[in-house]
Amino acid sequence: MKTLSPLQQERLKYQPKLPESLKAGINKLVCVEKEKTEAVKDKEQIKELFAKTYGQAIVEFAVGTEEKASGIKNVGVILSGGQAPGGHNVIAGLYDALKQANKENKLYGFLGGPSGIIDGKYVEFDDKFIDAYRNTGGFDIIGSGRTKLETEEQFKKSLEVCKKLNISAVVIIGGDDSNTNAALLAEWFVKHDTGIQVIGCPKTIDGDLKNDQIEVSFGFDTATKTYAELIGNIQRDANSAKKYWHFIKIMGRSASHVAVEAALQTQPNICLVSEEVEEKKMSLNQIVEDMCKIICKRAENGKNFGIVIVPEGLIEFIPEMKDLISSLNDLTHELESDETYQNVRSEEKFKIIASKLNENNAKLFMSLPALIKAQLLMDRDPHGNVQVSRIETEKLLIEMIRTRLNELKDEGVYVGKFSDQAHFFGYEGRCAFPSNFDADYCYSLGFNAFALINFGLTGYLSSVKNLIKPAKEWVAGGVPLTMMMNMEKRHGEMKPVIQKALIKLDGKVFKELEAMREEWAMNDRYLFPGAIQYFGPSEVCDLTTVTLQIEHA
Repeated sequence: MKTLSPLQQERLKYQPKLPESLKAGINKLVCVEKEKTEAVKDKEQIKELFAKTYGQAIVEFAVGTEEKASGIKNVGVILSGGQAPGGHNVIAGLYDALKQANKENKLYGFLGGPSGIIDGKYVEFDDKFIDAYRNTGGFDIIGSGRTKLETEEQFKKSLEVCKKLNISAVVIIGGDDSNTNAALLAEWFVKHDTGIQVIGCPKTIDGDLKNDQIEVSFGFDTATKTYAELIGNIQRDANSAKKYWHFIKIMGRSASHVAVEAALQTQPNICLVSEEVEEKKMSLNQIVEDMCKIICKRAENGKNFGIVIVPEGLIEFIPEMKDLISSLNDLTHELESDETYQNVRSEEKFKIIASKLNENNAKLFMSLPALIKAQLLMDRDPHGNVQVSRIETEKLLIEMIRTRLNELKDEGVYVGKFSDQAHFFGYEGRCAFPSNFDADYCYSLGFNAFALINFGLTGYLSSVKNLIKPAKEWVAGGVPLTMMMNMEKRHGEMKPVIQKALIKLDGKVFKELEAMREEWAMNDRYLFPGAIQYFGPSEVCDLTTVTLQIEHA
């Protein structure tokens, strides 16, 4: 018999809150069409690629005056990409709405991500199965995966599996790349007149799947609170020992949303922002020089310690490194079938790579520590991206800072004592017990996804808005996936993908951080958020992120 911790036993009892419209009942809803949409960029190309699903209207749900009968619908659900707290509640919300609409409805979970629908590996959910996973972290209910859904063969196999199970709709729970899969599958199903709908749900702790309709992706709230607790603990330790500079790299893929939110919650001495580095065209040396100035100034004040937050994707945003990585992406793809390259030692690989780069990139590549060079050449993810979580940017910065401080010391500058500690916070936050906010938000997203299915919609992303208000005031609806898309280079080819939402340097959130930098750098205004709270006053337990509060104040 499975043993549950006391907290898990209590969390299983938690009943997530719903917006008033959804709470009224799935069969009492009316669907209200809002404005028609266009792609965020590359409109003509996206329109041509998604001829059947392009230009649909944003929709919102309201409570109708009468209850309508709902026909039988079987639905399949997929967890795709990296884990994010709350995924189980999306499935629970979807299941509850589906059963509320019609007791004969069935929900199938495809195992191991998108490959499950291709290979026909699935489970059928029942009450007992679902109840064991309510309000828990992780994706272990059916597992996840990163298989791309993009080929004719994959689509045909998916259709065969759906026909076998009499599935009329598929829900894909994932981030920007996974919901690009959803958009492609939706288009193919409509084009081939299959009658099968596809709905997406906005998942990613990175926070980069957002727009006016998607205020935050699920998991961001829990993950940032988890990281903020750990940073707060380290800050307390640093302020106690007063002898270490802690360099903390934080997961978040390309965008710096997670790093910035964690900084707003904890107020570290330094927080790098990838988008700012790119905008100001800062080199590695410039970044190191700026950090050394703060380190030296603090040393003059007798403070040989501090906290630095480094966003995971920083290395891709340094212009010189971005150009290098772009060239390496193409090169590593080309060299996959080169036996000579594949069979030589690392040092020889470095020389082969350098010989194929332009002069500036070759010089930069060879100047990097061997560890970083090797990490830059690691296998790409299924979407053709460098795996930035495996590049130890924090250690690269430490090494360069130590070298620069020794140079400054030789020049007569007082640098104090520099001792370092490196940390990477990533997996610690992806499967945490979801916060009350994420438990409620995810359940609402899943419940809402079935509402979209019930109204015959396809190619939509489940949307729940007005999130800084109490849950009963949230607004449920849907946004067409095509409106979020643009064209980007992947594996050497231009492909349609959902555009990542990056930190806006003219936005309220960055301005808040920017205004406090000097104060935080020198005066140790550390905040200690502590552990996520699940029980107690709403202003503590249901608190949204600082980012959301600032954006929607």
